[in-house]
Amino acid sequence: MAALLLAAATSLAAASDKPIVFCADGSPEGFDPALWDSVVTSNATGQMFQGLVNWKRGTSELVPELATAWTVSPDARTFTFTLRQGVQFHTTPYFTPSRALNADDVLFTFRRMTDPKHPFTQAFPAVYVHAQSLGLADQLAGIDRVDAQTVRFRLNKPNINFLSYLAAPFAGIHSAEYADKLLREGRASAINNQPVGTGPWRFKSYRKDDVLRLQPHPAYWRGAPQPRALVFAISREPNVRVQKIARGECHIASPIRDVDIAALSGHPQVTILKTQALNISYLAFNLLKPPVNRREVREALDIAIDRNALFKVLFPRGDALQAVSAFPPAVPGYNTALRNEFDPARAKALLAQAGLGNGFEIDLWALPISRPTNPNGQLMAQMIQADWARIGVRARIVTYEWGEYLKRASNGEHFVYMSGWTSDVANADDFLSPNLSCANSKGGQRFCNAEFDALLEAARAETDVAKRNRLFERAQEIFKRERPWMTMAHSSIYIPLRKDLIGFTMAPNGSVDFEGVTRR
Repeated sequence: MAALLLAAATSLAAASDKPIVFCADGSPEGFDPALWDSVVTSNATGQMFQGLVNWKRGTSELVPELATAWTVSPDARTFTFTLRQGVQFHTTPYFTPSRALNADDVLFTFRRMTDPKHPFTQAFPAVYVHAQSLGLADQLAGIDRVDAQTVRFRLNKPNINFLSYLAAPFAGIHSAEYADKLLREGRASAINNQPVGTGPWRFKSYRKDDVLRLQPHPAYWRGAPQPRALVFAISREPNVRVQKIARGECHIASPIRDVDIAALSGHPQVTILKTQALNISYLAFNLLKPPVNRREVREALDIAIDRNALFKVLFPRGDALQAVSAFPPAVPGYNTALRNEFDPARAKALLAQAGLGNGFEIDLWALPISRPTNPNGQLMAQMIQADWARIGVRARIVTYEWGEYLKRASNGEHFVYMSGWTSDVANADDFLSPNLSCANSKGGQRFCNAEFDALLEAARAETDVAKRNRLFERAQEIFKRERPWMTMAHSSIYIPLRKDLIGFTMAPNGSVDFEGVTRR
């Protein structure tokens, strides 16, 4: 019996020691989760950073993470968290922590995002994309250090959704001690390329557009066994990722396209996981640039697109849904009365009404990476270009490398650009507030409508579910009338993995979590 137990233990150790290679579809923009909101980046930072709360794996249920418990005041304005004891930050060649996680780390993490006068923000001025889009600075009345293991968030107004914000990647907790070290050394910006978190994986090395290497965190508080290495092999081309997983060069890959499923179906060593995700792809207008700053021009461009033809080409399996509103029909509060329209004749009349009867020229930005909701940005752009040509609009297709694409769009250089959003939870506010509220109108990307914002604010404070859903329905009517986006698709997500990968659970948003995942 002893010999059998020893053999089993040896086998388990050997299995957990095998490295895991993940075929990623793009390069992380950086490694500070507060600075970025793309899935590419959060897939990387999510292995290294953790929040106070998280989503239970594979579900939309909130569970404790760095906080063991919390209380919410009856008026949904005060949220108090008890921190987990003994959580250790990463030890790396560039930082050795002297203490465990405490309230100071939570205060640093959120104060630098919400206080422009914070010393770290002064030393490293940055745009905290997700916090800004949520209007977090305006929402917070204060963050208090109750004691070493207790933190209290006070809101200016009730927000029943606030707890779910803290499960988002941007809310990963940083080490205040590490931040102080960087400040003393005059290297505050290093927080973005030399990360220190509490997660099961710690940073080792990175080569842009090539490879990211992580290694296990030996003092990890949950103590889950980890392989000796986690490697992000960066492959932008979808067919390359398919070939690599078929050959066993990677063990799991970013979501694949509909057209790639046939190439892997029936492969004896590959499993394909599927979920109907809470996602959307869309084309966002720059609301500050003529002529797309005019509502009738945006409507004309939208109704000139033949979505039925586009879907037959881009989604041949037929399990993607045409997006009509700003979030999928599965989300409570969805407005079922809204419709898409395809009417080139009316589109031409709208342009004539706007004084553009002879058409105009415009840049159309094509997504440079493949997404489940937009598997081929170039092809989508070409089909839209042809549709717009029929109403006299001459579109120039433009694209950039992924990081440059995001940077230029954030700076407002676009007229129309392809984007998307995926949520962990079926909550209308998680789609509307980060993407369409006036809190993040930088660069002309975001919608800024006072009536729309007032409805969102009222919905956050409304405890009656039916009344809250009616507020969201009214907000969607404004969205559809003003058309800051041309909505495109809600899709299923397919993730391929080798059958020797053990313990991986697919997330509702298609993100990846490698804690406790091993190979046989």
